[in-house]
Amino acid sequence: MADMQDVLGLILGGGQGTRLYPLTQKRSKPAVPLAGKYRLIDIPVSNCLNSDIDKIAILTQFKSASLHRHIIRTYRRDIFAQGWVEILAAEQTLDSADWYQGTADAVRQQWIEIKNARTEYVLVLAGDHLYRMDYRDFVGYHVETGADITLAVQPVSAEYAPAFGILKRNADGRVVSFVEKPRPEALAGWESIPDSDKPYLASMGIYVFSTALLRELLEVPGDDFGRDIIPRALSERRVMGFVYEGYWADIGTMRRFYEVNLELASPNKPLDLFNPRWPIYTHPRFLPPSEAYGSRLDCVLLADGCYIHHSDVSNAVVGLRSIVGPHATIRSSVIMGADYYETEAQRAENERLGRPHVGIGEGAVIEGALVDKNARIGRGVHIRSLPDRPDSEGDDWMAREGLVVLPKSAIIPDGTVI
Repeated sequence: MADMQDVLGLILGGGQGTRLYPLTQKRSKPAVPLAGKYRLIDIPVSNCLNSDIDKIAILTQFKSASLHRHIIRTYRRDIFAQGWVEILAAEQTLDSADWYQGTADAVRQQWIEIKNARTEYVLVLAGDHLYRMDYRDFVGYHVETGADITLAVQPVSAEYAPAFGILKRNADGRVVSFVEKPRPEALAGWESIPDSDKPYLASMGIYVFSTALLRELLEVPGDDFGRDIIPRALSERRVMGFVYEGYWADIGTMRRFYEVNLELASPNKPLDLFNPRWPIYTHPRFLPPSEAYGSRLDCVLLADGCYIHHSDVSNAVVGLRSIVGPHATIRSSVIMGADYYETEAQRAENERLGRPHVGIGEGAVIEGALVDKNARIGRGVHIRSLPDRPDSEGDDWMAREGLVVLPKSAIIPDGTVI
């Protein structure tokens, strides 16, 4: 087995996340809130820490201020810790004046810092997936099979296959062919598990390399691991596929983000957030316990510091500091909460200006919606998703993939119907 102290966890956190807009209007994709109290970046960082990887570098680029703030506040190591969690931000240098051009280029541009970590292996991770993986098993498989490169792979259905790199393995697990994001009509012949509802093997965007080999691979032009580096290595290197059969979600679209959050609020949640042996770490907050009075809550993931007053909430995620009610109805929705509580003076100013308070107003009805932080939803507002609604935009709201999305700090006046 590999010594996990000799593994650098390298998390790619610089993508724009255009398909999650407007949730990424003011933040990078890994900084998007998840499950009421976490951020997407907390998942790979927690997996690393729980797998005894304590040298962790996060590559950032796009709208990274809130991501940097979260990382700095959350992952502080004391002077007795062996490792660190550090940020490698895109920067202009004498060798490069460009931003990261892809996953491989991001690693190439930060090579000096990667080399200075002095680890034998580099574990490359995405910053926007939801899963729980013990990387000790993954890196151990890489060492035991004598691999040059190892990919984490998972069975997927024909519906999802075009969104991923699809591969085939031989009998000993070696990857013999790979195609990046094939068109649906090009999937014929790529089945790895016949007569299955998930016949294709997809790359999870998780790789392990020896540090020396990774440097060799990056000396040849090519900006992306899936599109350039991995396909080119198949004929020259021993590339292995480690099959991961646990829960894994690539949160690439607004609809998938919505579904994943509500799955976590269901009784049969696919990922156990209560596992004491594998905690998900996030920024510690000093918030009061949540309160609910005269309300009905069913299948609700309820974060800290919420106040729910005589309301009906079902099949929902209710995030930090959410104020709901009275007599509001929330169904099949993700409410991300707020970054602050309003003071009495601020609430008095809202009344003077005719502006709703932060939170969900009296008698509001919200169904099939994503509500970002610090939203102000007035009294008697009705928000409902329409399956056949085309993507569109209104005043402080957007329709995306049939869902109604309220961006951060949206203001929805009293009586509005969306």
